[in-house]
Amino acid sequence: MIVVFFIAGCGEGFGRLPFPTPAQHDLVVLIRPGQLTYTTDENGNPGGLEYDLIQTFAQELGVGVKYLVAEPDALDAQLAGTRYHLAAGWLSPGADTDIQNTPPIFQTRDILIQHEATLPLTGPEQLSGKRVHVMAGSRQAETLRQLARDIPDITVVEFNDADVLTLLEQLGNRRIDYVALDESLEDIANQHVPNLHSSLVLSENRPVVWALGRHPNAELKARLETFVERVQHDGTLARLEDRYLGHVRRLEQADIVKFLGAVETTLPKFRKYFQAAQVLTGIDWRLIAAVAYHESQWDPNATSYTNVRGIMMLTEDTADRLQVGNRLDPSESILAGARYINLLKEQLPDDAEEPDRTWLALAAYNIGPGHFNAARSLARQLKADPNAWYEMKRVLPKLSQPKIAQQLKIGKARGGEAVILVENIRSYYDILQRNAPPFGPTPKAAESLKRLVLEVEERRKAYARRMTAAKAVGEPGDDTDNRPPRLPTIEARASN
Repeated sequence: MIVVFFIAGCGEGFGRLPFPTPAQHDLVVLIRPGQLTYTTDENGNPGGLEYDLIQTFAQELGVGVKYLVAEPDALDAQLAGTRYHLAAGWLSPGADTDIQNTPPIFQTRDILIQHEATLPLTGPEQLSGKRVHVMAGSRQAETLRQLARDIPDITVVEFNDADVLTLLEQLGNRRIDYVALDESLEDIANQHVPNLHSSLVLSENRPVVWALGRHPNAELKARLETFVERVQHDGTLARLEDRYLGHVRRLEQADIVKFLGAVETTLPKFRKYFQAAQVLTGIDWRLIAAVAYHESQWDPNATSYTNVRGIMMLTEDTADRLQVGNRLDPSESILAGARYINLLKEQLPDDAEEPDRTWLALAAYNIGPGHFNAARSLARQLKADPNAWYEMKRVLPKLSQPKIAQQLKIGKARGGEAVILVENIRSYYDILQRNAPPFGPTPKAAESLKRLVLEVEERRKAYARRMTAAKAVGEPGDDTDNRPPRLPTIEARASN
């Protein structure tokens, strides 16, 4: 699949685009960046709920995609043009009734967000004399302009400098008073800026559609109508929605506030160990930190009633297999936990794709590979995809049912807890990606981290030699069957 990005211009000069066909004509998409539409990560990789849905449609057609990225406040002016097949930007049908659209993909509405310490507004009329910020070119800007026809002195300020989370951070810091927001973003807003709350509904439910222009290709329009209907009924849309929104509804406000406090006060003590673990395994240090926080609240001395211990809460058996001499040493525990996550990811089949591959590995981290493999077998019995996290979220809780456990001959397992763990880790990871920089050390710092990894690895090897010697004295004979699994080491990564 070829994906090409261009900055959209305003000129036309050409006729309508031909129907997208394999190896001849790409699907041309006019797109406005947005939290649920199109974003790029720190490495420039695109993503977003609508972006993924468009890619799914293009794969169905067997064509590449050319994206024309429009400035936030410029999309409406470009919709009347003919140089795109479809336009996306979490759009609702606009005032230009000549522009045709797909059937509704989602339903949403506009709401007012304010700081939790301010008195809530109880009716739209109280917006009189208020200053409300919105994202430039958004549906919320139009909603407020319509309200202003009946309510005097509403000042609408269109924000055009960054993403919506930056605008909400200003609200959280009380630099501004009100923000009009798409309701679909409320949970994401609360996850990143927990001291906000919604106070008013500003509009009725509105459909989210893709615009097709004034004279869309009839065959393409028909294919899109069929596609939208299908993905709403076969689970495709639900799976994509879950990927971006399914995990953000679990953490309570108090959980987020506590975590953000720990990011400031506790995380700096262990940051170098998490970054060393990234040097060793390649896993984003913030994901490893998110796992550790959920496991132990970043307490290196944490111990459960089942004798699971340390900042990564390793079982005694897992620690032995990973050759960890001291589970309460945060450097040993963190590097071992990261190696264990990698090992669990490597045990999954090749067709388990990211990010699901990571979420599945984390579920196995919680309930153990044996119970997790049993859950995968159960998924196949239930005609569910064992490589899709969306499917396994429904299967894992069934492991606590006595009949299921007896059928699989594994004993009961708290599969529901594994789901909660993974979903919470996803939220903590999202928050860390927003509040902590990616790994990018200076040469001096990188060398220091490499020395730290080598030091911990030497301790692991020394412990393994002692255990091997002790076992040779106490249990003579071939011990090949009991060797711990081969795990990645710093030397192995350096040689690649």
